[in-house]
Amino acid sequence: YEFVLAMLFAIEEINRNPDLLPNVTLSFTLFGAHCDSTTTEVNSLNLFSKYELINPNYICAMSSCDVILTGPSWTASTKIGTLLWLFNYPQVRLTLITYGPFHPILSDYDRFPHLYQMAPRDTYLPLAMVSLLLHFKWTWVGLVITDDDQGVQFFSNLRQEMHRNEICLAFVNVIPVNMQVYIMRAETYYNQIVTSSAKVVIIYGEKNSTLEVSFRRWECLGTQRIWVTTSKWNTLTRKRDFNLDLYLNTFIFSHHHHEISSFKNFIQTVNFSTYPNGITLKQLSWMYFNCSTSISYCKTMNNCSSNTILEWLLQHSFDMSMNDDCYNIYNAAYAVAHAFHEKLIQQVDIRGMEKQTHLMHDIQFTNPIGDPVNMNQREKIDAMYDILNFWNFPQSLRIKVKIGEFSPYFTHDQQLYVSKEMIEWATGNRQIPISVCSMTCSPGFRKSHQEGRAACCFDCSPCPVNEISNATGMDQCVKCPDEQYANKEHNCCLPKAVTFLAYEDSLGMSLACMALGFSALTTLVLGIFLKHQDTPIVKANNRTLSYILLISLLFCFLCSLLFIGHPNLVTCILQQTTFVVLFTMAVSTVLAKTITVLLAFKITAPGKRMRWMLVSGTLNFIIPICTLIQLFFCGIWLGTSPPFVDTDAYSEHGHIIIMCNKGSVTVFYCVLGYITSLALVSFTVAFLARKLPDTFNEAKFLTFSMLVFCSVWVTFLLVYQSTRGKFMVAVEVFSILASSAGLLGCIFVPKCYIILFRPSVNSLQMFKNKNHS
Repeated sequence: YEFVLAMLFAIEEINRNPDLLPNVTLSFTLFGAHCDSTTTEVNSLNLFSKYELINPNYICAMSSCDVILTGPSWTASTKIGTLLWLFNYPQVRLTLITYGPFHPILSDYDRFPHLYQMAPRDTYLPLAMVSLLLHFKWTWVGLVITDDDQGVQFFSNLRQEMHRNEICLAFVNVIPVNMQVYIMRAETYYNQIVTSSAKVVIIYGEKNSTLEVSFRRWECLGTQRIWVTTSKWNTLTRKRDFNLDLYLNTFIFSHHHHEISSFKNFIQTVNFSTYPNGITLKQLSWMYFNCSTSISYCKTMNNCSSNTILEWLLQHSFDMSMNDDCYNIYNAAYAVAHAFHEKLIQQVDIRGMEKQTHLMHDIQFTNPIGDPVNMNQREKIDAMYDILNFWNFPQSLRIKVKIGEFSPYFTHDQQLYVSKEMIEWATGNRQIPISVCSMTCSPGFRKSHQEGRAACCFDCSPCPVNEISNATGMDQCVKCPDEQYANKEHNCCLPKAVTFLAYEDSLGMSLACMALGFSALTTLVLGIFLKHQDTPIVKANNRTLSYILLISLLFCFLCSLLFIGHPNLVTCILQQTTFVVLFTMAVSTVLAKTITVLLAFKITAPGKRMRWMLVSGTLNFIIPICTLIQLFFCGIWLGTSPPFVDTDAYSEHGHIIIMCNKGSVTVFYCVLGYITSLALVSFTVAFLARKLPDTFNEAKFLTFSMLVFCSVWVTFLLVYQSTRGKFMVAVEVFSILASSAGLLGCIFVPKCYIILFRPSVNSLQMFKNKNHS
């Protein structure tokens, strides 16, 4: 019915134009197909019967019918086109124009040399639909197509676009063309939709097919979904069927064209009595009722007046704006008019088929609303789309509203425009419905794919340590840079605080106080020994070695301060070299003292060959010799891989630790091993001399001091491997202080106790009395 109105409107407009076809009236004859392709073929054959006798290869009189306009189904066009090819007689000079959707089969020139398609190509329709899905963040959708070549091709193209944009198909309903097969599977198709969690369904296929039957069935069963479709389904639900707001959330992709405002006025004022060519209101309404899927209120046409039928059709059948098919009919009529216009200008015999076809092929014009039309099939452009949506009004009244556009000729980020304010959702508010398989992962989480399911179905897993996701729906978490760390929510990286073993820290302050305290204590002991240097207990233990040992211990305590504070290259080099050299001096001094004690008792008898060693002070060379060996190791260390300032961004969460790197760890352990070997030798010698009789024999104290020293550094080697950051520095400082304090306490505290609190024991008379006894 609406197609006939579009044709009448176009022909009236053409016939009123004195510049297009002067002195010529354009008319048409209507053959109703009654929704039956067989009847369509029969009516097509009736066209040929209007010619005079059809004899092959003979020229006969020409009929007034020059162009056949068919559609909207492409199958009807192929059948009529095939008939034209089969009856390719010179006396039958017909051009076939189809106003339905563009179909690649109909563009086969060898099969259909006289067939022209008015519709533009739908090359970018899958991309347009996917762009709309992405705009509303619908990643879980269903698809319903017809089981034909065009449906399968659309499915293939749509799936590629979906895969490229990470959108998944929840289900695919392939509706068979055969009605009997469809009836057997109808329940399965319905269950697939209603049981799916997808709230958005794309529909692509022909009207007046099993797909439309299926769609009307879902309507009656109350299937509430958001439908995304093309203008082929650009119909309004009739008022008698309007029970469940099925069409409220329907998005229609219609070919972009300017609005023909005068068409609405034509529909409202059309008078069918002025058309004598068999176009009556009753004929049109009979076609409508027979093609309708709904039961008519009018059981027989005789019971309905013309005015009643017209009022009913206009109110319930369709809206008053041109859909794609009507617009194609409008342009087809103008294409025919322009073709005849060219013939009139060139005064070409209207019966010349080759020239007629050539003329139609070359027709290019701009229609009255300003849209270009090109009949050259090889120069068909790709369609731009208007996106339409329904608005609902009281008393079940609804209208289509343009809410956006899609143009493939713009840049990717500007192809789609959608006005959210123009959309009316079924919920009655502006909140966009959700259609996803899994809810989007929030910042701080990443997608974890579910085995055996579509890529859009996933779990949300928290980001690993020091990794973040600062956006929704991230597939992978991003590792924070070394100078930053992840917050507790794992959604942003924060700058790390620079830290080191500082004096302001409680740990650094404690170690510094310990170092200064032990340094003061060592200085006090040295002062006591200097003040009482002439007493037997000081003389008996070799004053020179005692002084060297005390000074070495004093600097050992002080060198630990080099490990505290902001590291720099100088302190990094000094703290290691100073530490190993001073400890070598201290341990070698202890070794010299233990050897002195041992030799004092073993080789002091007259005639012993080694007695000269004690008298000449040869044992004092042990200290410089051992120290020079350690300096040699330090030289290798500094020459190959010296210590340097380094940063540790991983040991302590949220902090970058500035510390001194040892450089060559191998050399570092070698110098520690050298000191440990000296300590073990000293421990062995002292252990051998621990039971020698003497009033001031310090072999026992030396043995115990070396035992403490070795225990501290063995423990250090074990603990040092398991600590990180500034705690490694703290462990080393504590080991220096503990081992030095062990030497100070074990060797010198007992002597200071005697000097200060038992002076009677520290006298020459007491020493002589004890020796005589």
